[in-house]
Amino acid sequence: MTHGTVPGKINRRNYLTTGIRALFAVALLLLFWDGAVAANYPGFKVLAFYSTDVEPDHVRTANDALAFYRDLAAKNNFVFDATTDWAKLNEKDLKPYQLILWLNNFPQTPEQRAAFEKYMEHGGGWIGFHVAGYNDETTKWPWFVDFMGGAVFYTNNWPPLPAKLVVDGRTSPVTMNLPATFMSPANEWYLWKPSPRLNKDVQVLVTLDPSNYPIGIKDVIPSGDLPVVWTNKKYRMIYMNMGHGANGEKIYSDPAQNMLFANAILWLGNQK
Repeated sequence: MTHGTVPGKINRRNYLTTGIRALFAVALLLLFWDGAVAANYPGFKVLAFYSTDVEPDHVRTANDALAFYRDLAAKNNFVFDATTDWAKLNEKDLKPYQLILWLNNFPQTPEQRAAFEKYMEHGGGWIGFHVAGYNDETTKWPWFVDFMGGAVFYTNNWPPLPAKLVVDGRTSPVTMNLPATFMSPANEWYLWKPSPRLNKDVQVLVTLDPSNYPIGIKDVIPSGDLPVVWTNKKYRMIYMNMGHGANGEKIYSDPAQNMLFANAILWLGNQK
């Protein structure tokens, strides 16, 4: 009788080995598939509102902003949509978005304002640039004045001029990797009264350095506390008084300022 391995044992061993290999292959496939889904699934969604029937410098700056944020979205895995239809400032259209931007205008109708208030009161995020924060006795929107930290537009310089800006502490994720000071491209600077800095809920992030005073040629700001970037900590919001250049000069041309813009949208967008 010839001695050897029992055929049944060979079959069972091969079956078990094949089964283990198959399970291992499936596990690897699931691992890589989950990784691919995580990489492709957007971290958050942004909707930018802008207008094309406003001052030419505001239109140019909005177009520069669109290019900047589309590039940033592609590199940082978030969705960036844009519209000139301010009627989309309603509960249904805002629902998919964790963050909205006003690039060069603000809502004009009671319905749009009410939708924005509800969006922000329920955890929505907002970044407003330059004229997006404009308010005075003609706007008649007291909720928005409170939202801006009590700040009311008082005056501005003209024409737009570059200015030295001071970063007010670098503990915020928005400013932590910025230099202590930097020169901003030309801009029309807004002075507010009262200063939002007086509000206990406001954190000022960037301020116009007093060494710039007097600033202006036709319209001059002689002095005053002039916050440029701030957040009202009661909301997920940042206001940036940047967005009105001069003679085609690009607001989105300075590395430090661009870092500020990028930090702000990534910080607000990734907040849960």
